[in-house]
Amino acid sequence: MRKILTYLLLLSMCVMAAACSSQSVEEEETPAVKIGMMMSDVGLGDQSFSDVGFAGLERARDEMGIVFDYREIQETKTYEQGLEELVKQGNQLVIGLGFAMQEALETVAKKYPDQQFLIIDAVSELPNVHSVTFKEEEGSFLIGVLAGMKTKTNKIGFIGGMDVPVIRKFEKGFVEGVKQVNPQAVILSVYANDFGNDQLGKQMGKQMIDQGVDMIYPAAGFTGVGVLLEAQSRGKYAFGVDTDQYFLAEKAVLSSMLKKIDVAVYDVAKQLVQNGKLAQKDMVLGIAENGVGVAPVRVLPLTSQEKETFEKLQEKLKSGSIQIKP
Repeated sequence: MRKILTYLLLLSMCVMAAACSSQSVEEEETPAVKIGMMMSDVGLGDQSFSDVGFAGLERARDEMGIVFDYREIQETKTYEQGLEELVKQGNQLVIGLGFAMQEALETVAKKYPDQQFLIIDAVSELPNVHSVTFKEEEGSFLIGVLAGMKTKTNKIGFIGGMDVPVIRKFEKGFVEGVKQVNPQAVILSVYANDFGNDQLGKQMGKQMIDQGVDMIYPAAGFTGVGVLLEAQSRGKYAFGVDTDQYFLAEKAVLSSMLKKIDVAVYDVAKQLVQNGKLAQKDMVLGIAENGVGVAPVRVLPLTSQEKETFEKLQEKLKSGSIQIKP
């Protein structure tokens, strides 16, 4: 009897081992989703646009097990070379992070018509190129509301990274937000023509402050970091962009316009994991779609009346009763 029980026990263990082995093989045979990203020209470390996009890939890796790789312009010399390398790696999706690489991405997309591409901050007519764009004007409108309510000098500044349509959307929304609550305010707008120069940002911030500006909104990537630091050193106030930049200048940053590139990249990765392809050709994300928003207000707390005004205007943006035409 004991021999029979021992035999049955051994047989059961063998069956279980075989089942586990079969399951292991099945898991190994299910390949992970692979995504490649070509970074924007400034690249990682900009504490803004590039870092936020990269964070979306990291979250998708940690939560869904995707595999990703990336290229920076400093390595590949051209966007086209980096994008083509990512295609040849066998990535299911190749992402171009930024409007500046549209021409290069479309050149590569024409060479590989069966490859899925995604460009952020631009729209392509090519059938294999998907896009994600944002309603930056909506988030910037709310930043303008804060600046208009909190300025003491009635002089407010905007510094753009480059004079291009996407940055014009930031400026347009910001100006309309200021004017919504403070029609008497004067807004000074200048463009740096550089997203990667913090020293230039400091210089431009200094020039604005010398003209009486006490609130500055830079939509200028790493150049904007210099603006934030200059505002802090002069006892003035500023607003972050793309991500919550409060930690960069904790005495100066009232809030930040959140452009949720990380959320968009994560959602795109989720679509690939679930369906093997992207659901939409062109995605446009605003406040209603949780694509843009604002970070908590710090440094200068809102009064109860200011908070009520801010929340009402935010709801009007969500409902569409306030629309900003870039």
